Amino acid sequence: MTINEKQDEIIEEFELFSDWMDKYENIIQLGKDLPIIDDQYKTADHLIKGCQSMVWLHAEYKDGLLHFTADSDAIITKGLISMVVKVLSGHTPKEIAEADLYFINAIGLTSHLSPTRSNGLLSMVKQIKAYAIAYMGKERL
Repeated sequence: MTINEKQDEIIEEFELFSDWMDKYENIIQLGKDLPIIDDQYKTADHLIKGCQSMVWLHAEYKDGLLHFTADSDAIITKGLISMVVKVLSGHTPKEIAEADLYFINAIGLTSHLSPTRSNGLLSMVKQIKAYAIAYMGKERL
């Protein structure tokens, strides 16, 4: 699936819920479904700066594609990183770097997250895009 197809799938999933309590429950469930990051990556080097919660992110480059694993010590934050990883993992660095993550606004996250969680989500996206840009540079070498 393309990045946009994955985003559209998340948007459709969230349209099933009219109440924000149900949407939060869905976010929590997405976090529970996030594949577990290997403990060796739960280090300070893998922490995302700018998140109030502890969020670890690991990038692996294989066969021209970037794959991400992540975890968080906070259940909502874990659900947020789960959605970003679901959308962006398994794509080329160029696709990730150039992706417009419209699903965040489309499902209403920007207006329903606290300022600290919104900043954390932005930090997660920035870190993933930073990995993508770094790997784009490596591809050119």
